[in-house]
Amino acid sequence: MTRPCILITAVLALLSSARPAAAADSRPFDYYMLVLSYAPDFCAQPTGNKDPRECGAGRRLGFIVHGLWPQAEGGRGPENCGNPRPVSAAIIQTTLPYIPVDSLIQHEWRSHGTCTGMTAAAYFAALRKARDAVKLPDEINQPAKALQLAPSEVESKLAAANPAFPRTAFRTTCYRDNDLQEIRICLTKDLTPRPCSASAGSCPAKQVTLLPVR
Repeated sequence: MTRPCILITAVLALLSSARPAAAADSRPFDYYMLVLSYAPDFCAQPTGNKDPRECGAGRRLGFIVHGLWPQAEGGRGPENCGNPRPVSAAIIQTTLPYIPVDSLIQHEWRSHGTCTGMTAAAYFAALRKARDAVKLPDEINQPAKALQLAPSEVESKLAAANPAFPRTAFRTTCYRDNDLQEIRICLTKDLTPRPCSASAGSCPAKQVTLLPVR
């Protein structure tokens, strides 16, 4: 290979390595759900991976971000779109205050972020923006003792703390033992609040338990 060809090959390789990650595949969906998991109740469940970064003693975590999910009006949104590159270390570091386990960050990108049409950087920036826009009352985010509340009470407290959101933008889900599982917050594709559709789910229990944060 001549010297000019070697130089051209080297330049092309450098440009290729400097390209940003390609955007994810986009599949049809109608809106987003910001999904917040209640860590004390998740950590008390008998199954599932209990990472000490979420469930370790003294972590004092209430709600953490589970993910930002593309959602359909009449059913589940798309999942697992394509075969993406792993999320970079830089994105993980900026997202750990929201999702405290790096394997969950990778999982959310593979399962949900890849279906949004965004790059990983844009997806996690949207996730952080959506979470920052929601106020969680301390009485449910950091309770010092166990609470027993109707799902509608949880949703009402969230609506009162976020008056710019429709009352119907909030949904709760629960585990089989009626511990609170998640809060789901419905947003348009430009991340403005909107009512949830029936597909967002709900908790059928009359009351849910929120274990204390420790």
